[in-house]
Amino acid sequence: MTIPEIFETMEYGPAMEDASEAHAWIAKHEGQFGHFIGGAFTAAGESFATKNPATGEALAQVSQGTQADVNAAVDAAAKAFPRWSKLSGHHRARHLYALARLLQKHSRLFAVLETMDNGKPIRESRDIDIPLAQRHFYYHAGLAQLRDSELPGHQPLGVCGQVIPWNFPLLMLAWKVAPALAAGNTVVLKPAEYTSLTALLFADICREAGLPKGVVNIVNGDGATGAALVDHPGIAKVAFTGSTEVGRKIRQATAGSGKALTLELGGKSPYIVFDDADLDSAIEGLVDAIWFNQGQVCCAGSRLLVQENIADDFHARLKTRMANLRAGNPLDKCIDIGAVVDPVQHAQITRMVSENTAGETYHAPIEMPSEGCFYPPTLITGLEPADRLMQEEIFGPVLVSSTFRTPGEAVALANNTRYGLAATLWTENVNLALDVAPKLAAGVVWVNATNLFDAAAGFGGVRESGFGREGGWEGLLAYLKPADAGKPVKPAKVHVPGEADFEGIDRTAKFYVGGKQARPDGGYSRAIHGPRGALLGHVGIANRKDIRNAVEAAQKAAGWGKTNGHLRAQILYYIAENLGARGAEFADRIRAQTGRSAASAREEVEIALSRLFSYAAWADKFDGAAKSVPIRGVALAMNEPVGVIGAFCPEEAPLLGPVSLLAPAMAMGNRVVLIAGESAPLSATDLYQVLDTSDVPGGVVNILTGSHADLAKPLATHMDVDAVWSFSSADISGVIEAGSAGSLKRTWVNNGRNPDWFGATGEGKAFLRAATEVKTIWVPYGE
Repeated sequence: MTIPEIFETMEYGPAMEDASEAHAWIAKHEGQFGHFIGGAFTAAGESFATKNPATGEALAQVSQGTQADVNAAVDAAAKAFPRWSKLSGHHRARHLYALARLLQKHSRLFAVLETMDNGKPIRESRDIDIPLAQRHFYYHAGLAQLRDSELPGHQPLGVCGQVIPWNFPLLMLAWKVAPALAAGNTVVLKPAEYTSLTALLFADICREAGLPKGVVNIVNGDGATGAALVDHPGIAKVAFTGSTEVGRKIRQATAGSGKALTLELGGKSPYIVFDDADLDSAIEGLVDAIWFNQGQVCCAGSRLLVQENIADDFHARLKTRMANLRAGNPLDKCIDIGAVVDPVQHAQITRMVSENTAGETYHAPIEMPSEGCFYPPTLITGLEPADRLMQEEIFGPVLVSSTFRTPGEAVALANNTRYGLAATLWTENVNLALDVAPKLAAGVVWVNATNLFDAAAGFGGVRESGFGREGGWEGLLAYLKPADAGKPVKPAKVHVPGEADFEGIDRTAKFYVGGKQARPDGGYSRAIHGPRGALLGHVGIANRKDIRNAVEAAQKAAGWGKTNGHLRAQILYYIAENLGARGAEFADRIRAQTGRSAASAREEVEIALSRLFSYAAWADKFDGAAKSVPIRGVALAMNEPVGVIGAFCPEEAPLLGPVSLLAPAMAMGNRVVLIAGESAPLSATDLYQVLDTSDVPGGVVNILTGSHADLAKPLATHMDVDAVWSFSSADISGVIEAGSAGSLKRTWVNNGRNPDWFGATGEGKAFLRAATEVKTIWVPYGE
């Protein structure tokens, strides 16, 4: 056969990878694996088989983790934590560096074992998964070295429980273990039931690297083992990658526990092709987007949106390319399509495709192995946005397609999903690319590329794709907490009537909704008294309908997020100017509600003014970053507003509390629904008179009064609220976290402790980070 004929037919290979070393490693352990706890493997117990999905061959028996195993692993991690957390950053960096070097030295063994256990092509394991895992340990060795100097005032969380999926077994381990160790935490990791072997090999190199006993612990098992780990009271943080359904259950299980939580969940990522794109490059990118790892990728470009005037041509070219894909033994270096991880997953993919009656289904006409969990590359065209397969994650080598006419329609279709993990767009027009990318509801956007990852660039989603970021400084911060834990909050002290007569005209403070004063929907109000019983006025009692009205007003003010930082700064300065002009009045109001001294009340007003100035200053200075990633291109980490934030104000500072929450939210382009403190709400209701005269657009700030306990659930469960903050003295942290599980919105709750609102911890970057989402936009360049 001539070289031109080879290129024409693509008939070359096979080129099999030698698996003998991987089999020898399994044999060294006698094909039986216990757990890795306290620096040693336990004896094998009740076990299950882990199989090669390409052949059905049983590779080894892996122990099923019990509650006792989880307890032992958490105890070992807790015992190791004090010493590990007190090591200098340099010494932790040396351990992480040793792990990175050993991952390199054993890279071929890891790659072969990963392919045998997972079914992905050896080229992917060898060239993508294992090098990226190494990169994460190298990168986080650097973060460990720099942590103390660059993030002063932070400390590790404690024992971290980590649950990872089967699609990228070693890479997901690296994404979770490396930042946890760099920050000074210890870990208990549960690998996926289907793919435990590379995690156990990693345990072997932890011993070889001399990692202190108990710093890394690995407990195998199914979902019950994962649930035992999540529920364990000794776990300070849970990090989970997996399905949205399970992520929602974990959010509910950890609600009110005080455990930190990050979730990286499912996706239905759009792959947008404009008519000016390099179509052949876009098709090659699409092959990587959806058929990489057999489509078993949470950020797979599984929803093709192609401009209508090129759709027929694009689909024809794509089908031609699909017909030249090669499926077969994943250990063959010439293979494009490997095996689906397990018969259960194969059956799920088959059922979802076979039940679909919409559009036109095309299976690539390629030779498929007669045995093993193989599914052909599939394209389904002509679907409508509401069709089931356009909305639900298939998690297999199946691409669904629809068309659009204009860029605006492309954005609308791309965002027509409950997910928000990643998105890809192809165009030769840089103006179009940089216009569309910020409009996409996704944590990661690739321009003229796809599936680019690096340890320096944060990865994670929005909406029902979860919250939190992995990679970069933002990923490290997810494993740290402020060294100052704050002070326990005291219950709201609602003053009772006294004998003093009310002086002046009776006044009921209304709500502030959509830039206007509004009466409570229920028509109820309550009296506000001073410490000596003087009647100061009345405030409305908000209900679920008032929450809906305020959120609707906030949604209508979405244009605030598109304004520039300079404009937002000007308005915050203007609020401060108008508040300062009425400073004496606000001080008198604070004094009347709280009984504090005149000097103390004036001090609160002055600090509120300073805080407004601080966030006005930050409005155009809380910058993103251009991440140093190893490509010819740039990964831009952009700080974007979260959206609509519901916030429960503290009791300790009647004026400073609301200001400390609305100012960072506004500065970053968010809209807020403030629930005033219960004991002294009149300072918050007086504040809307200042907002009215300060050019604040209607709906950007909305103020309600009422019972925090009654309003926590309606606000947390509202599907159009993007985040909820609580600094309430009421015990509502658990209610908010549990309620947030429905839409998996972000929460920031105090768990009964508040910062010092009058001191340094009452403002700063923690508030700005809570008010922003990091979107990573990858822009390769060059010919």
